[in-house]
Amino acid sequence: MDAGFTTEQEEIRRTLRELLHKRCGAQEARAAVDRPQGYDAGLWATLSEQLGLPGLALPERYGGAGCSATELALAGEETGRVLAPSPLLATAVLAAPLVLATGTKAQRAELLPRIADGTLTAALAAPAAGLALTGDNGGDWAGGGRAGGVQARRGHGGGADGEGGGWRLYGEIEHVLDGHSAGMLLVAAHTGGFARSRTLVFLVPADADGLVRVRQTALDATRPLARLQLRNVQARLLGDESGDGLGALARLGDFAAAFLACEAVGAADRVLERTVEYVKQREQFGRAIGSFQAVKHRLADVYVQVQAARSAAYYAAWATVHGERVGGLALAQGLEALRAAAGEAIQLHGGIGFTWEHDVQRYFKRAAGDELLFGPVHRLRAHAADAARLFEVAGQPEVAV
Repeated sequence: MDAGFTTEQEEIRRTLRELLHKRCGAQEARAAVDRPQGYDAGLWATLSEQLGLPGLALPERYGGAGCSATELALAGEETGRVLAPSPLLATAVLAAPLVLATGTKAQRAELLPRIADGTLTAALAAPAAGLALTGDNGGDWAGGGRAGGVQARRGHGGGADGEGGGWRLYGEIEHVLDGHSAGMLLVAAHTGGFARSRTLVFLVPADADGLVRVRQTALDATRPLARLQLRNVQARLLGDESGDGLGALARLGDFAAAFLACEAVGAADRVLERTVEYVKQREQFGRAIGSFQAVKHRLADVYVQVQAARSAAYYAAWATVHGERVGGLALAQGLEALRAAAGEAIQLHGGIGFTWEHDVQRYFKRAAGDELLFGPVHRLRAHAADAARLFEVAGQPEVAV
């Protein structure tokens, strides 16, 4: 691994940071989350048209920039610094790679150019367990039981690809990122009945008959969530029936974790910067509290933790395009660093640190919200240890005494 950034990567990071500094300050971000869609459509259009952010990791033949997933993950560090509310995570990180990897040639040609230019947003309607970050992505939701998740059944008058009403979806799913506003939904559903159940991914347009979308209250308002109800909804199969829906979601999960780790590092770095600035100004006993040794030690510990998380996140961003799957570990490190940085920030800001009017609490909510959606940290690490067979001896599971 080359630890240095290329000129192109540095330019992407610099340009994005400058734009977000101008267009996504604290007041703008607070106003954006109160909009019906949960983000500033004007800022999203600028990110799409001027920077090509949603198409950064898409091939040029689909209107993308032709960069790798590494560049998109590094861009996540900049969006994380300002907690930018946008459909980038749902559209470019969770939905677009799935279409690119499993969609038919016609589906890729239909959807990816519109995603790349920002005119189409998308959302993945699948439980976080489907990304296989904290354990096997089987279970009831994926057809491992008689109930749970979204069910898919063949309708009448359609072929194997689901055209013409060939597939119908039934069920409900909660906590879908940007599910209330996305123009296209990618719904993971199981089909084949209990005996031969398997998971497939289906395309559902936002205006489909029988689709009910309700925005939910979220701990982190910059991550708008929705509850989806599918009542005999017509859907198209993404790809073909020979595809491995669970495998595709697991592969997607590792890249999503690397992106989220970079976002967490950006947020942790920024909240640490703000805390250092504040302790240099706040005075007690006639001197700045930043001059006290105890405060210095606390912030030094956070700095070391953030730098370790940054190294892990950068490695995961690089590894995701080189066949290594370390995203879950990097995400655990990033979320832990962000929680520590935000927690110390609240403490050292004193009485104003936890108030709604101050921005520090927003960073703590990002750490807690992401851990609820994609963690928790101890399960991310436990699953990584199991995958690496860390606690097996001579090929046999270690027996606890």
